[in-house]
Amino acid sequence: MTHTVSLYVGEELSKYGFDFGHPFGRTRQGAFWDEVRGYGLDGWARLRDPISIARSWIELFHTPEYVSFVQKSSETGQGYLDHGDTPVFPGIYETSSFVVGSVVQAVREVMEKKTRHAFIPIAGLHHARPERAAGFCVFNDLGVAIEVLKSEYGLSKIAYVDIDAHHGDGVYYPFESDPAVIFADLHEDGRFLYPGTGHAHEQGTGKALGTKLNIPLRPDTDDEGFFALWPRVEEHLRSQCPEFILLQGGVDSLAGDTLSHLRLSPRAHAFVTKRLIEIAEDLCEGRLVVTGGGGYNLSNVARGWTAILRALLGLE
Repeated sequence: MTHTVSLYVGEELSKYGFDFGHPFGRTRQGAFWDEVRGYGLDGWARLRDPISIARSWIELFHTPEYVSFVQKSSETGQGYLDHGDTPVFPGIYETSSFVVGSVVQAVREVMEKKTRHAFIPIAGLHHARPERAAGFCVFNDLGVAIEVLKSEYGLSKIAYVDIDAHHGDGVYYPFESDPAVIFADLHEDGRFLYPGTGHAHEQGTGKALGTKLNIPLRPDTDDEGFFALWPRVEEHLRSQCPEFILLQGGVDSLAGDTLSHLRLSPRAHAFVTKRLIEIAEDLCEGRLVVTGGGGYNLSNVARGWTAILRALLGLE
């Protein structure tokens, strides 16, 4: 095995999803795990059980008022956390806490050299804002992880790379003026897709101007078009010299997804993972944590996330 990889899977994470035909269902982890076993990879990664996290850590990113709202909604199990995308179910607070906790634990493992890289497929909830849910996302595990890296480990250069079809607005805007967050996001042009943000001119504000990179992609962009633009991300990251890299590897950018119009193949996700491994080795002691993000075609979820795992294991 070329790389030591921690993989977070388990029942607590599989519960993050919604019923009644919602596109973000509860079968995504199972589809991925079936693919992993089909390739005989289930013994290659170091399997980690999901872990919950205390409210105080969630509040590093989210407001106490919003966290209380989620807790109360979780008890009733009714209604929506937003205007219709994110339904409540009984125990949604506890389930969401496992998503955040698993990502934070993965970050700590990497920082403390207990593993080289980590992958949490059911995570990467990049639309949640400090004060509200959005786009199927209850708590922004990535936002919490960034705050943990800053407060607990004193990092001042944290790279966030996002290849989900949808713009990572829940990370971009809360850290828009924060020079500690190096942001690079390739996503379908917001003129054609939720959340309608992430324009090329959005490069950060104030002291953070120039630390953010948004690359809108035209609908139907395929691997060739993606690969042509990718060097801009590498140039951006290397110019900023990050100390840690977070990848949101959403697979809703693959051809055939029901909620986007991009046409990438799993080859793109394997490529990005390999390139970020190399950049992490060059710049930040190999520190790389990957989350699975979106993806609403189960075949794509299985193939895309397995391509990421294979790349982390040095098999792609």
